[in-house]
Amino acid sequence: MVDLVNLVQTLTSPHPVDRYLELVRPTLTIGRMRAEVQRVNRSAPGSVTLTLRPTKQWRGHVAGQYVTLGVVVDGVRHTRCYSPVNAELGRERRLEITVKAHSGGIVSEYLYQHAAPGLVVDLEPAAGSFALPEPRPERVLLVSGGSGITPVLSMLRTLAEEDHRGDVLFLHFAKAEVFVPHRDELARIAAEHPNLRVELRYPDRRTGTGYFDRAELARLAPWYREAETFVCGPAKLMDGVREVFAAEGLGTRVHSEEFTISLAPVSTEDVHGATTFSASDVRSDNTGESLLEQAEAAGLTPEFGCRMGICFSCTAVKRTGCTRNLRTGETDSDPDQPIQLCISAAVGDVDIEI
Repeated sequence: MVDLVNLVQTLTSPHPVDRYLELVRPTLTIGRMRAEVQRVNRSAPGSVTLTLRPTKQWRGHVAGQYVTLGVVVDGVRHTRCYSPVNAELGRERRLEITVKAHSGGIVSEYLYQHAAPGLVVDLEPAAGSFALPEPRPERVLLVSGGSGITPVLSMLRTLAEEDHRGDVLFLHFAKAEVFVPHRDELARIAAEHPNLRVELRYPDRRTGTGYFDRAELARLAPWYREAETFVCGPAKLMDGVREVFAAEGLGTRVHSEEFTISLAPVSTEDVHGATTFSASDVRSDNTGESLLEQAEAAGLTPEFGCRMGICFSCTAVKRTGCTRNLRTGETDSDPDQPIQLCISAAVGDVDIEI
């Protein structure tokens, strides 16, 4: 069978055979995995939940992982990373994602406004180390804020599907109740599984209430010191959770998924020279921003997914020059090295092959 596929690929060169098969049906593929939107739900303001049916190459996901979608907007393919919200289902071909529309977000705005049943997107296998482990911890604390709800909701749903008998607290922070997606699902899980406690909080700056703190945590989950904790949300929330556990020497029990990037300070001494994107014959002054942002400002459209250094979609080869890792502050002057554009900045003259 492999030899036959290779023969067909050779006969259809220079285009892969999938380019011809998609003319018959977009989800009829041999190599590239795709998914078709089957249902669309916009029940929560500013977000959309898509139920997708992946092609036969799909191998399922572990609760907490993310997938990379490829979406064509105005003739240009863009990739973004989203965490499935449905429970682990083995290799069952169903995938549910919730996308929050961000102002200026090309893909999120497009999906929020235009996604409809029948839309076909590219799909990469599930990835990421932020995942519910095997065997399941006896006690689990799930903390999320805003759109960080998606990976931990998958964890909660999985524990509910497995009829987990240990203690579980699902603690979510949002601007208001109306902005919490899957509220009915959360209420159903809490009603059917008394040991899976669901708590929603709405921080109020005027009163100073509704924020994460140790006293509230101890009241809701007096067993939290014995729990494995999974947190995803804004940096302030995640820092607060880490601080509570670190103060008690329990930092290793906290597992986090970040969707915001904490940047190391950039020295003004590094912001000089020019960046050459040699494969495109484009040159621009170094602004100190990430190479991904510089490339986009120069009119280029390099592929990327998360913009946080997690998915490695924006990897390109640095031919010459020095770059700084924006997360760690470390510099690298070795030539012909792959770098991640979203978390790398130029230090002086740099040549990037895009």
